[in-house]
Amino acid sequence: MEFTRRDTIALGLGAAALTVLPFRVAASADDKIAEFTGGADMKAEGVTLTAPEIAENGNTVPITVDAPGAASILVLATGNPTPGVAQFNFGPLAGSHAATTRIRLAGTQDVVAIAKFEDGSFARAASTVKVTIGGCGG
Repeated sequence: MEFTRRDTIALGLGAAALTVLPFRVAASADDKIAEFTGGADMKAEGVTLTAPEIAENGNTVPITVDAPGAASILVLATGNPTPGVAQFNFGPLAGSHAATTRIRLAGTQDVVAIAKFEDGSFARAASTVKVTIGGCGG
């Protein structure tokens, strides 16, 4: 493959633009929590997080979150490079305010569920999951 002078200049300008443009850094778990709650206090009861104590494979870790009366539930994996795992929103016709899913964990870490209730209050639950085989490149 031969490069012309125009190709070389275009590649050089593209590389220069990449060094000048700001890179978006993944938000930490605390930043995600603050964004979701607006800095409000959280209760310790009102949301139930069910996760295994030990996960043999971090690629598929089953979890269940349940928060009766919640308008929204945020799930975070604090040790993942991108901590935001899922956000479940419930409308007025929702039969139950619970969700079950499988998540990916990079290693042993805390899984956190925060529920936002219709009255504007928040509740938090956390569970530590020990991963024997990492799911995110481990």
